[in-house]
Amino acid sequence: MSRQSARSALRHATSADHERVDAAFSRFDLASRDGYGAFLVAQAAAHLPVEAALDAAGVARVLPDWPQRRRGDRLRADLAAMGLEPAAAEPAAGACIQALSAALADEAGMLGAVYVLEGSRLGGVLLRRSVPDGLPVTFLEAGDSAAWRTLLVTLDERLCSEQDINLAVSAAARVFAVFEASGRSVAEVSGFDD
Repeated sequence: MSRQSARSALRHATSADHERVDAAFSRFDLASRDGYGAFLVAQAAAHLPVEAALDAAGVARVLPDWPQRRRGDRLRADLAAMGLEPAAAEPAAGACIQALSAALADEAGMLGAVYVLEGSRLGGVLLRRSVPDGLPVTFLEAGDSAAWRTLLVTLDERLCSEQDINLAVSAAARVFAVFEASGRSVAEVSGFDD
């Protein structure tokens, strides 16, 4: 019996985490300026610290194309175009970010974290369809299916042991937790909670 691919293991092991993040972010009405702005603020409160944690961990040594994968500047530009500032991570997300930093001590953890950010990039292309014309969407339009395919190959090549896969899953789950906490917090503060 062949071993499950790293990409399949990650997708399966984090599917519930992914669903919780989708539920948290589905509260934002992307078709309205206020809803889309709150969505961007929530994205920034998670995305920017996760990118910073990956930078600090040295992810560019693991993925030489990391500078091209980064989207923080696009997110900041979209926020600025809307007259918004990135929010500081709220306490629950901040605790998740601290836990994430420890999970990025090795290549497997970094790859698991990047897996979540790159999956988010692809999802952004789909979300773009809901945003009205005239609003800044450079963050959402930064999809790159070639980069995603390259990452999937890298995951399968470098996550060779069950331990590596478990480390990647743990880091991915922690990134999802940062996004979930951020989405829920900003939705509540912005009045988009159900």
